[in-house]
Amino acid sequence: MKKSYFILLFAVCANMLWAGNPGFGDRRYSLTVMGEYAYNEAWQHHGNLDVQALMPINPHFEMEAKMQLSTANVYTGVVQLRPKFELPVGEMFVETDVMYRAIARNQMGDITAALGIGYRMDYVSVTVGLFGRVLDNWNRDIHSNETFVVEPFNLLYRVEVFCRPQSNPWNLSFCISNVDDYQMERMWQPLFMVGAHYDVDEHWRWLIGAECKPTGMFHLDATFYGANVRTGFTYKF
Repeated sequence: MKKSYFILLFAVCANMLWAGNPGFGDRRYSLTVMGEYAYNEAWQHHGNLDVQALMPINPHFEMEAKMQLSTANVYTGVVQLRPKFELPVGEMFVETDVMYRAIARNQMGDITAALGIGYRMDYVSVTVGLFGRVLDNWNRDIHSNETFVVEPFNLLYRVEVFCRPQSNPWNLSFCISNVDDYQMERMWQPLFMVGAHYDVDEHWRWLIGAECKPTGMFHLDATFYGANVRTGFTYKF
């Protein structure tokens, strides 16, 4: 019986892989606006406004610009550069991220740079890489011995699975990662995400998603730290 289940699982996975298409879905110039309710132990209840632009410059290169404004008095901007290489099934890509977060409530900011390599196709997307971060106090006296904080190397990972092909008018995804659109956490701080979308017509897409952020996962003492829910629309040009 166990052998039969294993063969069935292998057959389903193989069919999903070989039934995939070249590239990764319909990548057009698009603008996304989302509203978000969030809570965490540090900033308590707050709301976020997210604005994202996807710019597929050519079949081998695309970039994204993202901005988040938060009622927690935190403001984040991100630029992603993504060379990509189409395969018979899916595509390989190299991703470079630069993120600046202005934590005005605490008079400090941090800048993070990441480099990753990944593969994505209709049913799965996987990325691994490294990132470094520099944190600085806005009120630091440059003439004093006080200095900024440097985190030179952190592991970056992201695994996302999709229930339907990327060409389907609706989809549902599940993801585990230590990064999302507006934060990059240490490797032992995973984020659990679920998302869905529905294509209203050729141009409009409705999105909804949720994220949970526990602490202490790698110490076998996980406790709740924060969560958010969001919804919005994408317009494809």
